[in-house]
Amino acid sequence: MAASGMAASGPALPAAAAEPARAASPAVPAVRLVAGFAGFGAGSVNLAIASSIFAAPARPADGIFAVAAALWGTALLAGAIVFLAKDRPAGGRRPQFALAGAAAVHLAAIAFAVPRTSSLNLTQLSALLLTLMIIASLGWLRRAEACRESGRRGGSRTVGQARPGRLLAAAFAGALLVAGIATPGLAASTAGQYAVPHGEHGNLAPADHHHH
Repeated sequence: MAASGMAASGPALPAAAAEPARAASPAVPAVRLVAGFAGFGAGSVNLAIASSIFAAPARPADGIFAVAAALWGTALLAGAIVFLAKDRPAGGRRPQFALAGAAAVHLAAIAFAVPRTSSLNLTQLSALLLTLMIIASLGWLRRAEACRESGRRGGSRTVGQARPGRLLAAAFAGALLVAGIATPGLAASTAGQYAVPHGEHGNLAPADHHHH
C-alpha cells in the first residue's frame, strides 16, 4: 500500500528544480554599450571644457577648475574603456556618488554662469546630459544584476541572450544619441570654435604665380 502510494504520487522534486529559470534580460549588453558610449562622450566634453578654460583663464582659480575637468574627463574615458573591455559590473555607490557630484557641478556651472563662462553653457549642458545618461544606465544595470543574483541564490539559472541584430541596432541608436548630445557641446567649446571645417582640410590658397 505504501509502495503503491509512493509510486502513484511520484518522487518529490526539489523546490529549486520546480522553479522556472529566471531569464537574464537581453537588453543588458545594449545598455552596457550605451553606458560606455556615454562615458566616452562625457569624457571628451569634459576635456573640451578643460581646454576652453585653459585657453582663456580669467583668474588664478580657473586653473584648478581646468585641471579638475581634465582629470575627470580622463577618468571617464579610462573607466569607459575598462567597463566595456573587461565586462565589469555596474559597480556600487561610489561611482554613483561621483557621477551625481559631477552632474551637480555641471548644473551649477550653467545656473551661475557669468559672461566670461556663458559661452560654455551648451558644453556644460552636453556634459550634464551625458552624465545623467551614465547614471541611468548604470542604475538599470545594477537592478538587472540584483535580479540575476537573487535568481542564482534561489536556485534558478539565468538564460537568455541578446540577438546580434538587435544588439547592433541598439548600439547604433545609442551611438547616434550620444553623438547628437556631445557634438553641439564640443562645437561650442574653444576647440570646436577653432576647428577647421571638414570641407577645407587640405585645400590650399589659390596661387597667383601663373598670372602675368
